[in-house]
Amino acid sequence: MLQILEKTNINFIGKRHYALAVSGVLVLLGIVAFVSIFLGKANLGIDFAGGTMVEGYFEKQVSIGDLRSALSRNRFDDASIQSLAREKPNYFTIRVKTTTDEEVTKISKDILSVLAKEFSDNKFTMDSVDGIGPAVGKTLQKQARMAVLIAALGILIYIWIRFDFRFGVAATIATFHDVLVVLGILFLLHREMTLLIITALLTLGGYSLTDKVVVYDRVRENLKLFRKKGDFATTINTSINEVLSRTIITVFTTFMAVFAIFIAGGEVIHDFALALLIGMIVGTYSSWFIASSIIVEWEKRAPKRFK
Repeated sequence: MLQILEKTNINFIGKRHYALAVSGVLVLLGIVAFVSIFLGKANLGIDFAGGTMVEGYFEKQVSIGDLRSALSRNRFDDASIQSLAREKPNYFTIRVKTTTDEEVTKISKDILSVLAKEFSDNKFTMDSVDGIGPAVGKTLQKQARMAVLIAALGILIYIWIRFDFRFGVAATIATFHDVLVVLGILFLLHREMTLLIITALLTLGGYSLTDKVVVYDRVRENLKLFRKKGDFATTINTSINEVLSRTIITVFTTFMAVFAIFIAGGEVIHDFALALLIGMIVGTYSSWFIASSIIVEWEKRAPKRFK
C-alpha cells in the first residue's frame, strides 16, 4: 500500500555482467573460507574446534575487561568471555579452545586456579563445566555441511514444483551465492565460526528465498501478459522494477529490527545479527542481479517458446 518509489526502469539485466564479476570475486572468497573451515585453519569456535566452557559468578562486581586481562596474563589470551548478568549478578561464561581431548579435562581446573590467583579478594563460584572434544567438533562440522546441502536441495525442489526447473536451479545457485558471500565476509572480518553462524546462514537461505519468490511470482504473471511482445530479458527486468518498492520496504523494516538486536542484543548473538545484516543486503542484491541473470542466460542458450 506504500509506494516509496514511482515507476522505475532500472536496467538490472543490462548490468548483470558487472554484477556477476563482483559476485565471482566474493564467492571465491567464500570458497576459500569454506576450505579453511574444512581444514581447521579458520577462527573456529569450540563447537567445531573443541574446547571447554566454564560458567560461574563472582561475589563482587568484575568488568569483562578486567576478566579478559587476567586470563590473557595466564596463557588464556584467546578466551571468549560473555557476561550473563540477567542470569545472576556478575555471572560469566568463559570459553577456551583446546586441541586435544586431554586438555578438555584439565582446562577448567586451570581457569579456576587463575581466577583464584588474580581475584583473591573476590571469590568465583563455578556453576557448570561443559567440554567439547575435537572429535565431537569434527562431527558437528560434518552435520553443519549436511544441513546447508539439505536446505539447498529443499529450495531446488520447492521452486521447481512451484515455478519451473530453471527457476529452481537459479534460486539454488543464488542461495549458495548468498551463503558463500556472507561466509567469506565473516572470514575476512576474522569472526569466530560457531554453530550460531551456521544457524544464521540457514536463516539467510530462507530469507533470500522469500525475496526471490516475490520476484518469480511477478515474472510468471508477466510472462503470461507479455507473451506476444517483448523478449524474455525485458520481461524479467520489468518484473524486478515492478516489485522494487516492496523489496526495499521489506529489507529496510527487517534490517532495522535485526540492527536493534545487533546494537542492544548483547555479545552472545552479536555475530549472529551481523551475519543476518550482511545477508539481507547480499540476498536482496542477488535477487536483482544473480538469480534473474541466471534465468536470462539460460534462456539465451536454450530458448523456449512462450506457451
